Amino acid sequence: MKFGVIRFPGSCDEVDALQAAARVGEAVLLWHADRDLQGVDAVIVPGGFSYGDYLRAGAIARFAPVMDEVAEFAREGGLVLGICNGFQVLCEAHLLPGALLPNDSLKFVFRQVEVEVVNTDTTFTGACQEGERLSIPVKHTTGRFYAPDDELDRLEASGQVVLRYALGHNPNGSRRDIAGVRNERGNVFGLMPHPEHATDALAGSSTDGLKIFQSMREALEGARA
Repeated sequence: MKFGVIRFPGSCDEVDALQAAARVGEAVLLWHADRDLQGVDAVIVPGGFSYGDYLRAGAIARFAPVMDEVAEFAREGGLVLGICNGFQVLCEAHLLPGALLPNDSLKFVFRQVEVEVVNTDTTFTGACQEGERLSIPVKHTTGRFYAPDDELDRLEASGQVVLRYALGHNPNGSRRDIAGVRNERGNVFGLMPHPEHATDALAGSSTDGLKIFQSMREALEGARA
């Protein structure tokens, strides 16, 4: 499996994402100004502060040339994973529902949290158990997931809510404790916690984040079998 990790001006977690993806497959960097996805099987839109987060987090990155190709890739069924700022970019690009708003504390948060796997019938959580808790760090100022009540009801009914902060672990005030959602088709997924920072116990976190990348590989291999 070949992952492509986008590098925007202001990205700060693309190398970590690259190394995490390389644990389960091949991984290459994709430049924001290019339109060549280099034949990848999955695209990762990483964390950071793309274009300095001017205007609004992710609002400028959605217009990068590479994002035109990512949108087309997603329309054709390609796998797209957005992490933190990448989640914001995918929401701004309307590849994912909802919006990410400033934390209710209006402060930057950086801590280890536990998230509950709500839906294992997805390309991104197939290696997990339903109800399993994953210990993964968060670090953001704009991570409060928001959607109107009727939209939230629809997302829950259609299984698009994939991860939820465990009781007492919501760091930002996200509605209904939502930590990660997928699109209706199921091939695009965004989450605020950083799984790429939880792939090696020596880094001081856990290895729970690796399950997201393993799930993607297993899903692709299963589709090809």
